[in-house]
Amino acid sequence: MAHPLRSKVEEKVKSAPVVIFMKGTPQFPQCGFSNKACQVLKAAGAEDIKGVDVLADDPLWEALEDFTQWPTVPQIFINGQFVGGCDIVSEMHERGELQEALGKK
Repeated sequence: MAHPLRSKVEEKVKSAPVVIFMKGTPQFPQCGFSNKACQVLKAAGAEDIKGVDVLADDPLWEALEDFTQWPTVPQIFINGQFVGGCDIVSEMHERGELQEALGKK
């Protein structure tokens, strides 16, 4: 059975072109991986990064994990699609794929 807050996660995922579920906010990240992911997204040209602070909403974190089957944050979505975490977006950036996904290439 799907998590009861799954629709809330889906709503947030679709609320902006780039959404990052993270510890803290893009302006004030509260973990190194979340900070690095935001820096990589900005370096790739992401202008409007919508952050969702999972520390402020624990039940949402559980729903997010249920939605993506991914146990850690940050979790990055581009145009409604789950991309992955910090390591994956970093690798995508190095290969130029992140810029492509963001429409910056």
